[in-house]
Amino acid sequence: MSPAALGHETAEAHSSLAELSLLRLLDPLVLADPYPFYRSLRARAPVHWDPYMHTWVVTSYNDVVTVLTKYSAARTPTPEQLVRMGLRAFQPFAEMLVKQMLFMDGAAHSRLRSLCSAVFTPRRVAGLRTAIRSTADQLIDRVVHKGSMDAIADFANPFPAMVAAQLLGFPVEDHLQLKAWSADFAELLGNFQHNPDRAAQVLSSLNDLKAYLFRQLAGQRLRPRDGLLHALMTAKTDGGCLTDDEIVANAIVTMIGGLETTTNLIGNGLLTLLREKSALADLRAHPDIMESAVEELLRYESPSQHTARLAPADTALGGKSIRKGEAVMAVIGAANRDPARFIDPDRLDLRRRDNRHVAFGWAAHFCFGAPLARMEAQIAFTALLQRLPDMRLGSTILKWRGNAGLRCLVALPITFATPHTN
Repeated sequence: MSPAALGHETAEAHSSLAELSLLRLLDPLVLADPYPFYRSLRARAPVHWDPYMHTWVVTSYNDVVTVLTKYSAARTPTPEQLVRMGLRAFQPFAEMLVKQMLFMDGAAHSRLRSLCSAVFTPRRVAGLRTAIRSTADQLIDRVVHKGSMDAIADFANPFPAMVAAQLLGFPVEDHLQLKAWSADFAELLGNFQHNPDRAAQVLSSLNDLKAYLFRQLAGQRLRPRDGLLHALMTAKTDGGCLTDDEIVANAIVTMIGGLETTTNLIGNGLLTLLREKSALADLRAHPDIMESAVEELLRYESPSQHTARLAPADTALGGKSIRKGEAVMAVIGAANRDPARFIDPDRLDLRRRDNRHVAFGWAAHFCFGAPLARMEAQIAFTALLQRLPDMRLGSTILKWRGNAGLRCLVALPITFATPHTN
């Protein structure tokens, strides 16, 4: 083969690899609708090595379930590893992440999860139902006479933040600051390429949030308030209890997980319904299908698009050999659109019966906040549909936040009929 032909073949190989790389999600057009890209990945290489991301990328449903079930969640670098990598500035993040159950396996994970699950009970969640509906109505009251709103800024952002404040036992008026901190921190959890210009702001937000939580701990030791934070402070299982650092770390991941994914579920779900007019009309006419509708929106527009794991041993997956310790990216958004698992997966079916999606994860790391997220979404969509008739998109030009993992709109302008025009 001539040097020219060899060079051409090498260029083609690089082009093919680039077409399969998750870095394509950094393209705003791909991020706006990643599902054709995911479809191509599943068809061409459902398990493949992404040399640009230095990770295996897994997109089929069965393989994603295997990764979520059997691969290691302990994937965050330690503070010492970051220092050796020349990333000392990110050391505070590692010091906190290694204390979060999200990044643990085995006995350490089981201990923290049992303590947190013991206080995040169905009874506690159910007890918030009235307050959650009141929160939804309060936000709608602010806009109902205007005939238009930004569904993200006016509802999807503040709604879960206000609910989280009540759940944790924080002053509800702090919800705007909590959401701002959460959005900054989500840049670290949801992105696989970080903007160095934002590092100082994200670090500042982390330090401010930690200081806020330690103040809350000190205050609630003097004047306890009913809520998850105090419950974590007093929880005991088999004689064990959480340290203050563990309480703060896991309160942060609980809060951010609840805020960001619920914002995404409401915002992306509402956009889907506004685009699928027949589904929106069906849900208005048959509110009894709300539970299955929320499950379908979770599948169709997964609030969290991917999650990382590490191979616990040399193993085979999808016909590929994966070495111990290699990174594996389970693409939840792709798994939830896999035609090998879901009939006609790119069609929105609010009455879908067989809908075992992976939007909340799987097995030991299944999201223990799922019951609250489901209830919040059901209440939010019910309130919006009941109180805002004739909802329509206010613009066809939409911008997505630059976060490939926690994919959400920057804004969602909508219009609706006001009470005096009905």
